[in-house]
Amino acid sequence: MALQYSVAVRNAQLDALESTTGTAALLRIYSGAAPANCAAAASGTLLAEMTLPSDWMAAASGGSKALSGTWQDASANATGTAGHFRLLDSGGTTCHAQGTATATGGGGDLTLDNTSIASGQSVTITSFTITAGNA
Repeated sequence: MALQYSVAVRNAQLDALESTTGTAALLRIYSGAAPANCAAAASGTLLAEMTLPSDWMAAASGGSKALSGTWQDASANATGTAGHFRLLDSGGTTCHAQGTATATGGGGDLTLDNTSIASGQSVTITSFTITAGNA
């Protein structure tokens, strides 16, 4: 039998992501595929970077946790096609999570309004939800 957790434990695990990463976390959107893991150096072109709201995720409920507030970069850093994201501490030194980035409806770990990013354009995250495993 596989290890199973209660909803309360799964919610606590999810809430730990926000508390560990901290307030004023940075979200960076890059072109191309994500590095092998969070400890690896960033890859691709940095297309957009945004400082997330101080309470950037809603409290976990039912083993799931979703974005809170507005996640937006008013002026993209570079031109390219979004492929992945990295979620970092406020200093931008430690990657705490990474995953795929797609347009709304594209099935990525994070979805944004448009994956074709032009330097200077506004970039808005439309969906980011994490669901804990081992239910």
